[in-house]
Amino acid sequence: MTEVLITRRDVIQNMDELQSYLMQLPDAKIGDDACEIIHHYADGMYIREMRGKKGMVVVTKLHKTTHPYFVVKGHVGIASEDGVIHIKAPSWGITKAGTKRVAYFYEDTIWITVHATKETDLLKIESEVIAETFDELPESVKKELLLEEV
Repeated sequence: MTEVLITRRDVIQNMDELQSYLMQLPDAKIGDDACEIIHHYADGMYIREMRGKKGMVVVTKLHKTTHPYFVVKGHVGIASEDGVIHIKAPSWGITKAGTKRVAYFYEDTIWITVHATKETDLLKIESEVIAETFDELPESVKKELLLEEV
């Protein structure tokens, strides 16, 4: 029997394919149109508050940086390269650079992320913290992810 290894790059590409499929469904929304997003700023920080509605499926963005998250209301199921977990508020954790997730909201949920940046322009912030593809991740992140697969 041959063992098939699935890499993080494969998982990210599979999530991208799922996102493309979901976008073909009626009433599908993408990016910041999928959930209500509220933007907050503090000294050297961008705080992103996402409000997911019960029953929604969201494919998240691919993160270039490691940062904290806080679930302050609700219940969400998360599928990632690490498997499937359920997060119920109140809860917090760390999103590692190179992470992309599929989220299912079991309840109306408030998910907050905090990003270190001096920027206040959303397009510039996104270019700092979000990659469109695995290949756009910083070389140090790609190297670390590839080392984890060995």
